[in-house]
Amino acid sequence: MIVSRIFAVISAALLVGSVALALLGPPNLPLAHGLFMLDHDALTRLQGLQQHMPAWLWTWLMAPVLSRPDWLLPAALGLICAGVSATFAARPAAPHKKRGWRS
Repeated sequence: MIVSRIFAVISAALLVGSVALALLGPPNLPLAHGLFMLDHDALTRLQGLQQHMPAWLWTWLMAPVLSRPDWLLPAALGLICAGVSATFAARPAAPHKKRGWRS
């Protein structure tokens, strides 16, 4: 029950953040450019990380994510957290034993 609520709050924060990025930022701002605007050394750190990961991971995962709009990543993570929250909420509650009563 508590896990469901935690993921629901995380989902709401990510979705509100993605809407704020989409509405308040420049249109179609790529994530790489948004990271550069936030921290000028972020892309340098990512290139340092690129040296320690397989080439296919950078080519097939990191480069496409960095070229997408900046609001897309928090929106996708928010939808995933909403799904996890709904999954945990749909689980049946554990039966409670009554104490002090014998049946």
